[in-house]
Amino acid sequence: MPIIAPSLLSANFLALQQDCDMLNNSEADWFHLDVMDGRFVPNISFGLPIIEQIRKATSKVCDVHVMILEPEKYAEAFKKAGADVYTVHIEACPHLHRNLQQAKQLGMKAGVALNPHTPIQSLVDVIQDIDVVCLMSVNPGFGGQQFIPQTIQKIIELKALITQKNTNTLIQIDGGVTLLNAPEILAAGADVLVAGNTVFKSENPTQTIAALKAL
Repeated sequence: MPIIAPSLLSANFLALQQDCDMLNNSEADWFHLDVMDGRFVPNISFGLPIIEQIRKATSKVCDVHVMILEPEKYAEAFKKAGADVYTVHIEACPHLHRNLQQAKQLGMKAGVALNPHTPIQSLVDVIQDIDVVCLMSVNPGFGGQQFIPQTIQKIIELKALITQKNTNTLIQIDGGVTLLNAPEILAAGADVLVAGNTVFKSENPTQTIAALKAL
């Protein structure tokens, strides 16, 4: 069964407690928390104070995806705020191996996100150090975008690399995931589905999560 990680970027921030309660009572596995700095991506979302409050509201995994420059400067602060998974962008990390070691030394799972144009080949020498690879299936920065079809081929390539290197790395897909395309995404080899609008804009978010979980 897939791991379902609803993205709180699409939640109602005036009713965040209710949305957290809904996720707690649903079949969602992780809370996916998108941090944007307005520099690495052309948008600003939320940061440490919001994550601290979400951490108090759930015992589920807090999956923090930082779309920021110099993520190593804030890793310790995000750990203190409650991050269980710390996913940095390969494009923002000239010393990626060091970033991964830092996350693990702080007691977090180490994640790496790849933008749509970044090849899977760039992970060959570090895949054994990565707990989660987040493949961006849209251009990062905004919710509600259309899934980029080429992502399916990237999932297949990444799955082959993980199998070849015999690691336990999870494949996470972030962007444009719907009930319609999720079966193909999972069939290609994905393990974790990030869903924002698909969950929070649906008439019955709990049912939508259950439907994704049942795929």
